[in-house]
Amino acid sequence: MHPEPLFKIGSVGVYAYGLCMAAGIVLCFLFLMFTMSKMKFNNDASDKIIFIGFFGTAFGIFAAMLFQSLYNFIENPSAGFRLNGGMTFLGGLIGGVVSFVGIYLLYIYVIAPRTKIKMLQNNMNATLTDALPFIPIAICIAHAFGRLGCFFGGCCYGLPTDSWVGLACSAPYGVHSEQLVIPTQLFEMFFLLILAAVMALLYFKFRFNYNFALYLFAYGVWRFFIEFVRGDERGEFIGSALSPSQIWSLVMVAAGVGYVFLQMYVFSKFMKHPELKSAEAKAETAEEVGNAEN
Repeated sequence: MHPEPLFKIGSVGVYAYGLCMAAGIVLCFLFLMFTMSKMKFNNDASDKIIFIGFFGTAFGIFAAMLFQSLYNFIENPSAGFRLNGGMTFLGGLIGGVVSFVGIYLLYIYVIAPRTKIKMLQNNMNATLTDALPFIPIAICIAHAFGRLGCFFGGCCYGLPTDSWVGLACSAPYGVHSEQLVIPTQLFEMFFLLILAAVMALLYFKFRFNYNFALYLFAYGVWRFFIEFVRGDERGEFIGSALSPSQIWSLVMVAAGVGYVFLQMYVFSKFMKHPELKSAEAKAETAEEVGNAEN
C-alpha cells in the first residue's frame, strides 16, 4: 500500500493510484488500436472510434464520481451533496458506455449525413457493432490496472481477517498499520486479467461475437459476490439491504442475457466484418494473378 505521493512535480503530488489508472487507460487504447488494425478497420473507422472513446472515458470518470457522491448523499443527506473525488467503477462504466454510444449514434445519424466537412463524413468500413466483441477486453485491461491502483491507494479493501490471505492494504487503518484485510483489489485485478485473456482467446481464435454479454454476466456475478467481503464504505442506494454495486451487478447480469439476443437478432445485421472483406479481396487478387500466369 502506498497512498502517499511517490514523488512531487513542484507542489503537485504524483500517486501510485493515478499512475496505475493512467497506465490502464493507455494500455486500453493501445489494445483497441492494435485490434482495429489487425481486424482491418480503415483509418476513418479507427480514428473516429478512438476519438469518441476519449469522450466516453472522460465522461465515465465524471460519472464514477457523480454516482459515488450520490450514494454518499443518500446514506447521509445531512452532509449535503459533494462531488468529493471518490469513484465507483460501475457508475463510470454506465456513464462511459451511455456517453460513447450516444455520441456515436449522434455522429452516425445526425452529423455525418448532414455535414459537408470531409473529415466529419462517414467513410468508415466498420461500425461500432464490429468493435463491441473486443471493447470489453480493453475495459478489463483498464479496470485491472485501476484495481492495482486501488491496492496502492488503500481503497476498495476487504474485511479485516487473520487468515493467510490478509494484507495490510487499507488506508483508513493508517499507512503503517498492521491490520490485515482481505485484498479484494488484488483478487479483482486477477479476475479481470483472466476474464480479459479468456475473451481475447474467444475473439481472436474463434471470432466470438458475444464477449460483451460474457463480460456483463461474468463481472456482474463476480462483483455481486465480492461485495460481501468488501470492508470499505460505499454508500447506500434507495435504502436497499444490498450495496449499490450489488444492485447494478444484478442489472449487468440481466443486461448480459439480453445482449445475447440483441447480438443475435439486431447487432449482427449491422456488422460489416472488414477483416472478412479484406481476406476475400486478397483471395480474389491471388486468383486473378494465378489466372494471369496460367
